[in-house]
Amino acid sequence: MRVIVPPIKSQGIKTKLVPWIQALVPAAHGRWIEPFLGTGVVAFNSGFRKALLSDINPHVIRFYQKVKEREITPSSVRRFLETEGQRLREASNDGYAYFRVVKDRFNTSQNPLDFLFLSRAGFNGMMRFNRNGGWNIPFCQKPDRFNRSYVTKIVNQVHDVACLIQPEWEFIVAPFEKVIPLATKDDIIYCDPPYLGRYVDYFSGWTDEDEKRLFDLLYKTPARFILSTWHHNDFRENPMIGQLWSKFNIVTRDHFFHSGGKIENRRAIIEALIFNFSANIRIHNYGVEPKPEQLVLFEERVEYIAQQLSRADVV
Repeated sequence: MRVIVPPIKSQGIKTKLVPWIQALVPAAHGRWIEPFLGTGVVAFNSGFRKALLSDINPHVIRFYQKVKEREITPSSVRRFLETEGQRLREASNDGYAYFRVVKDRFNTSQNPLDFLFLSRAGFNGMMRFNRNGGWNIPFCQKPDRFNRSYVTKIVNQVHDVACLIQPEWEFIVAPFEKVIPLATKDDIIYCDPPYLGRYVDYFSGWTDEDEKRLFDLLYKTPARFILSTWHHNDFRENPMIGQLWSKFNIVTRDHFFHSGGKIENRRAIIEALIFNFSANIRIHNYGVEPKPEQLVLFEERVEYIAQQLSRADVV
């Protein structure tokens, strides 16, 4: 499976976990609903024709809405990044002076292309905002960040998501409390909230009370849901697994992440998927092994995504 990587970056992005998540998704005739869209990586690999995608971060939603409306296109992104990248290379203080110009401009105008620039030029792929909603991540200190090959990579990512966004995909700015009650029995809800007790790379914080409200809503929903969270690491366990989520089905697997650019900062964590349906899988080596009927469904979605990526109307 080729994983579609979105143009927006953030720590905690689920790119490496997408095949594991998608191997669990059951057949459904309704919508793919994500109350915590984030970068959108799981949604773009879902293969659903209908979707309700929300987040409380208005910048993410605005960016993808503009892609859907064709106001942001691969060609417009290329022109923008080539121009802004040249200004970054020529700026004083090894590019920092112009990074600050773009940051200040974004904090005033909230231009979605400036948001893309900051997402790709920020330190360590992080996304964080201050209490006033302003960008709060420093420069990556790479004045040649937007070289030709890197710009082409981003342009290709914009092309891919533009191909995959369907007419019946709805993007809204809303909290999860407003979105989950909209689900019906035919829908699939995928939740990837901030991980309680860990680094929160999000537009706002996440508390015990937030997690309990999420549990209550998912407990009551007629839809089938999948929740991503962390299970444990070498030092401690996620207390909410025992307090709340153990009432549902749980599968786990090892996952490694980097908290910095050095190999010694590589950390292991056990990720968990929590779900409320009978899955066509076998638990296998801290992962899942799809049964034959689930493999057919998975392959159909992969084929559909491949067909969408070959569209000729996205330039």
